[in-house]
Amino acid sequence: MALDKETKEKFIKDFGINPNDTGSVQVQIAMLTENIKKLTEHMKENHKDFSSKRGLLNQVERRKIFLKYLAKNDPKGYTLLIEKLGLKK
Repeated sequence: MALDKETKEKFIKDFGINPNDTGSVQVQIAMLTENIKKLTEHMKENHKDFSSKRGLLNQVERRKIFLKYLAKNDPKGYTLLIEKLGLKK
């Protein structure tokens, strides 16, 4: 389930360094978090959709790797990001 253009632009504006910043860790984590939320809602209704479940688990793992990288390289940015997104440490 891909994010729509407006949602992506909102995350780039909120978390990006500049308006064309789509590759920074903060933007990628924010986009993954939104996509994980959508897939989680989808999985609540379609619990037998194993391909979506696999994609959800892959995205959770990617976000986990990005969060670990951010915590190691920018601890202040990490704490700000998890507070903004409402994630657990």
